[in-house]
Amino acid sequence: MSNNINGNIQDICIQKTSFKGSSSHPFHQLTPDFILNALDELGYITDSRLLPLNSYENRVYQIGIQDSSPIIGKFYRPDRWNKKQILEEHQFCFELVEQELPIVAPLISEGGESLFQYKGFHFALFPRKGGYGPELDNLDNLYLLGKLLGRIHAVGAIRPFSYRNTLNSNTFGYESSKFVSENFIPTELKLSYDSLVKDLMKTIDEVVSNAGDIQNIRVHGDCHSGNILWRDDNAHFVDLDDAMMAPAIQDIWMLLSGNRDRQNAQLSEIIDGYNEFFDFHPRELKLIDALRTLRIINYTAWIAKRWNDPAFPMAFPWFNTIRFWSEHILQLREQFAALGEPNLKIF
Repeated sequence: MSNNINGNIQDICIQKTSFKGSSSHPFHQLTPDFILNALDELGYITDSRLLPLNSYENRVYQIGIQDSSPIIGKFYRPDRWNKKQILEEHQFCFELVEQELPIVAPLISEGGESLFQYKGFHFALFPRKGGYGPELDNLDNLYLLGKLLGRIHAVGAIRPFSYRNTLNSNTFGYESSKFVSENFIPTELKLSYDSLVKDLMKTIDEVVSNAGDIQNIRVHGDCHSGNILWRDDNAHFVDLDDAMMAPAIQDIWMLLSGNRDRQNAQLSEIIDGYNEFFDFHPRELKLIDALRTLRIINYTAWIAKRWNDPAFPMAFPWFNTIRFWSEHILQLREQFAALGEPNLKIF
């Protein structure tokens, strides 16, 4: 998961964390020598240039290669995904690339491998792609993104994931809120948080039940603007680390922003493009605020579960404070109100 809750535009920037980190966390092993040696074992001749990129869940570096363009090395967080889950993500990328979709997929070795291991770390390599976040206020851009998502979902619907997560209220809502309540909520706010989350989850379950038969397909899973590189009037989708089984709307709602009228206009443009390649089911509109609420709850649990990673207290110094949790509860109350509002509409 990235550090973006609602899918708003974020800059692609350098992560301001040390290579060494803390000796109590596995990522402390990722010294420059460790990373370069991992590439050397694969036969790459590096030029010793390393640039840490913006990534908190995993560790991602731009690595200089002699007489060639730099490549991107992604070292997966230990014990998050198993090998089958990672390879399933890679396979989805390759299927999308076969359909000429602009996905930044892992590089494949001469031996046909896309996932490598070095001293206990799984890692993958990717081509470097430049770009910037798309202007989501531009309706033409949203129309194009809708067409691309329609094509992605047409491939995603061909077969299910066997090993990766399925988006559901139990894992992303009940379990996440329980972890936060038991480990991070200040004592004076615990009663308010627990009571509010109980009401939220009851309402979310009702919304999901009332939505009827919703198809889960393979989706990007974290489709906010920070995972879309825009260049030369085209988009490239990156970082399918959170690819999962979920309703199609999961990859759509994070592209929406602004007031209700603006979101209706944005949604209509996206769906117009989307329907050229894959049929969108309007009943999924009922799920938008439920999915947004689950993401907010799960996001706080994600940071809480990673708090022993030195990168997280540095990146989110405001997280473990009374002020943050008070504002978080207020945000959840606003979501509770939003769950009772009419659905967004497609013009």
